[in-house]
Amino acid sequence: MNVNQQPHMATPYGQPQPGYQGYPQPGYGGDHVPSGYPAQYAPYNGPGSAYQQGPPQGKGPLPTEALAQAPPHSYYGALPPVQQPFQNAVPTFSSAGPTQPQAPPPVSPQSFPQAPPISQPPFSTAQVHPGPTQSYRGPLPSTQSSFPRPPHPTSQPSAFPAGPPPTSIPSQLPGVMQPQPPVSQPSPYHSGPPTTSTGFPPQVGAPPRPSFPGMQGPPMASQGPPMASQGPPMASQGPPMAQANHILPTQPGMPPGPINASLSGPPPQPGMQGYPPQQNGAFGQVRGPQPGYTGPYPGQPNYGAPPAAPASAPAAPKRLDPDSIPSPIQVIEDDKANKGSEPFTTGVRGQAPPLVTTKFQVKDQGNASPRYIRCTAYNMPCNSDMAKQSQVPLAAVIKPLAPLPPDETPPYLVDHGESGPIRCNRCKAYLCPYMQFSEGGRRFQCGFCNCVTEVPPNYFQHLDHTGKRVDCYDRPELSMGSYDFMTTVDYCKNNKFPQPPAFIFLIDVSYNAVKNGTVGIVCQELKTLLDYLPRENPDVESNIRVGFVTYNKVLHFYNVKASLAQPQMMVVSDVADMFVPLLDGFLVSVSESRVVIESLLDQIPEMFADTRETETVFGPVIQAGLEALKAADCAGKLFVFHSSLPIAEAPGKLKNREDKKLVGTDKEKTLFQPQVSFYNTLAKECVAQGCCVDLFLFPNQYVDVATLGVVPTSTGGSIYKYTYFQAPSDQERFLNDLRRDVQKQVGFDAVMRVRTSTGIRATDFFGAFYMSNTTDVELAGLDCDKTVTVEFRHDDKLSEETGALMQCAVLYTSCSGQRRLRIHNMAVNCCSQLADLYRNCETDTIINFFAKYAYRSVLSSPTKNVRDSLVNQCAQILACYRKNCASPSSAGQLILPECMKLLPVYLNCVLKSDVLQPGADVSLDDRAYLRQLVSTMDVAESHVFFYPHLLPLQKLDVESMALPMAVRDSEERLSRGGVYLLENGLNIFLWVGVSAQQELLQNIFGTPAFSQIDPNMTSLPALDNPFSKRLREIIESVRAQRSRYMKLMVVKQEDKLELIFKHFLVEDKSNSGGASYVDFLCHMHKEIRQLLS
Repeated sequence: MNVNQQPHMATPYGQPQPGYQGYPQPGYGGDHVPSGYPAQYAPYNGPGSAYQQGPPQGKGPLPTEALAQAPPHSYYGALPPVQQPFQNAVPTFSSAGPTQPQAPPPVSPQSFPQAPPISQPPFSTAQVHPGPTQSYRGPLPSTQSSFPRPPHPTSQPSAFPAGPPPTSIPSQLPGVMQPQPPVSQPSPYHSGPPTTSTGFPPQVGAPPRPSFPGMQGPPMASQGPPMASQGPPMASQGPPMAQANHILPTQPGMPPGPINASLSGPPPQPGMQGYPPQQNGAFGQVRGPQPGYTGPYPGQPNYGAPPAAPASAPAAPKRLDPDSIPSPIQVIEDDKANKGSEPFTTGVRGQAPPLVTTKFQVKDQGNASPRYIRCTAYNMPCNSDMAKQSQVPLAAVIKPLAPLPPDETPPYLVDHGESGPIRCNRCKAYLCPYMQFSEGGRRFQCGFCNCVTEVPPNYFQHLDHTGKRVDCYDRPELSMGSYDFMTTVDYCKNNKFPQPPAFIFLIDVSYNAVKNGTVGIVCQELKTLLDYLPRENPDVESNIRVGFVTYNKVLHFYNVKASLAQPQMMVVSDVADMFVPLLDGFLVSVSESRVVIESLLDQIPEMFADTRETETVFGPVIQAGLEALKAADCAGKLFVFHSSLPIAEAPGKLKNREDKKLVGTDKEKTLFQPQVSFYNTLAKECVAQGCCVDLFLFPNQYVDVATLGVVPTSTGGSIYKYTYFQAPSDQERFLNDLRRDVQKQVGFDAVMRVRTSTGIRATDFFGAFYMSNTTDVELAGLDCDKTVTVEFRHDDKLSEETGALMQCAVLYTSCSGQRRLRIHNMAVNCCSQLADLYRNCETDTIINFFAKYAYRSVLSSPTKNVRDSLVNQCAQILACYRKNCASPSSAGQLILPECMKLLPVYLNCVLKSDVLQPGADVSLDDRAYLRQLVSTMDVAESHVFFYPHLLPLQKLDVESMALPMAVRDSEERLSRGGVYLLENGLNIFLWVGVSAQQELLQNIFGTPAFSQIDPNMTSLPALDNPFSKRLREIIESVRAQRSRYMKLMVVKQEDKLELIFKHFLVEDKSNSGGASYVDFLCHMHKEIRQLLS
């Protein structure tokens, strides 16, 4: 069923469905009505009489997505007065599904006597169906269109016939504001006035004209496009004002042209059903100026300043209506509706998978599951010129050991016997479904380099009449995208099988660590946690051995040999030359030494309870763990629990270099670089030994995460940070993180190589690893949460017939000590037409890549340059689409490819993230921590991190297992009477509106009074009512999906904590100077126009 077929709820979402896969997504506007952007300061053009009756044929209704919303915040947080509660949004509209006539949902309780919608200029629609983009220029009724048009629809998969890919919102954005044409003239943006079905040119920015008596107000956004070429969507669909893909611009900072005084109050139109003159954020939007917005972009000094009002009427600048621009929520919901019900089978080459926000089952039929590999483009350009022209990054985000849901089969383990896995003689690619067998099965031709290799006699099998081996489907390596190989001793270090790995726990016992309780908490937890060390077979005991060290400015090693009655402590005070004082008894089996280990863990907190030692070392601590692993000749992981800047005399000693004055200057990059080279050298030694480091930080002040994090991020480790750790409120989060970190599946001593077919090669890598050459990614540890992002470049031409192939091979030691190979194969299509490239991209993966690229660039460039280059690349991608794929239309229109229509909103979230544009309250340590964290995120994590998930709990149905539909991340979407849950993978906030219903508060908090809610609670009371149970289940299930435990924070509206919460409302302006989504879209449009001119 199509989401868009039901009247939407109040939450306004409004986007057309992403055309992820090349389905003929209607052009924002054309036949379809997706969200168009109504003009950001659209010129008012005089009385409605110039408006034609009814929409032009074949055009969609106007995108009212939820037009009744309050305006976005002002840049600096001041919110223009809101006149109505936010819930009454008008419906959303989206691009999926045929239009069904429906009555519009209720809008805010005002009637529509006065100013008609201002920001709704006629949208010229970019009809991007096969065939030229249709702009409103002269009658092009859909029924007589001069080009074939696929049946309209649809977000159902159907191959897109040649022709431009689905376009989304061409919207006329403010670009150049032209003087207003007099009412009766054609708009300056079109070579000819858009002729409507009745032949009247719609006026730019003209008020909706009274439509037919039966007109039900602007068509519902949720209606989707009219049925293919059905003529005008319901006669009553209202003027084609917002034909969605195009927004008519006005120039920021310029007055919106004379408003005709006679407009001040057309009578309510028949059938308009009370669309009010929403002053503040509703349909028609006369938006107030954004106070204090100084114009973050050069050349737009006056972006939100009130223009000089013409004498005839006091006009506020008109702003682009947030409901008429692409809504992430609508795209997400459409994808769920279209792709969530059927399993995703990977057998079709170049097929884009469902979005990361959609729940779906994967059936491996020859390409790796999207849980393992997601690509930025599933249609690669055939040559480098085309790639350069489009600027779309060609990259894959690979998560080699990703966990799978219970209903999917983990990769099979394949054993090719003593000779090891079968490979191509020349390029060494492993046997996979892309190898072609010939000569009756005696040879195979490599799909990567075309070399022909003999099949070993013990692997021979006959071919069937299609040229496939008869046992093809019995062998995972011939029929599946992902599988494991058992390896031989040739694949092992020094040609001998590895020892089982070891875990070493290194606990800071300085004054700070003892005082804040971490020493006691860690020791207490380890007593039970050691029973849950990772293992392959849950019925067999783990064969990982463990060891313990405590430290302040000296190190204490412990002998916990099973034969001892009491543990023995050995102190090494010569930290300049670290060694391990004991071999036997340091690394032990948990089951054999349990009594001694428990005795030690009981004694450590007592031993150091009265310590006065405040200084710590850090370098020697890692050296100690490394030396212990070397002595035991095994790989392993160090768990370091550390509290302060290591200022004691020792190798790796650091000084406090926190200097906020450098932020925003050319020297800012030094703050992200390690302050000494010692840790880079140490990291290299750790990788060589297979020693992975996980760091748990408990700082109360600056600890230089940029430097301390070098070893963890070079060895495939993780960093966890608990600033101002307080046991009562933070213990739960820390312990959950520690449990998951110790128990999760992990491989050691890993080497990853990505092979590609002739024509492209892997040129750049992002993540937490070390590279000693240009091809091998070395990871001392590789766990199930880590991703490696690979960028590809052309080194030759690709062909459309063969497509492009990649094979990711990871050699690692399993937690049981076996040496294995994990193989993931992926084939994508190649195209010689830019339109095909733009039809098959995945925006979430592109954003993941851009974020990692930008976050690495801050090590070498000022953040402003990094932001500018991101904006420039994004503008080039969209300008190339506009120039080469969309049919000619006025420059005042912003036209976005259907599957990239969310690129601007998501890119803006990356640009104003704390790493690239920090607020004054963001510490350097936090920025360094987030920079390192994002470098290993998969696409699902980066998606929710940059665009948090916001759920309206007042709409929760306790009977249903479904979650309420999310709302957009903007303050104007919050209702004072609601309660909302926001999560971004690191935090969960429960925001409580000041007028929330007493019954709701009683059900959640056990008190009906807003004033009695305790803002310091970190968990909800377990109340005996269905709402409380369901809400707690939701919080648990959301936590279970994320790799880090999210602490709950209760935020009461108008409370001091609300500032932190508002930081995550990413469609609004940020306090640090980040633009709102509406403003950024206008800025992007300006950049695109500059590139095109």
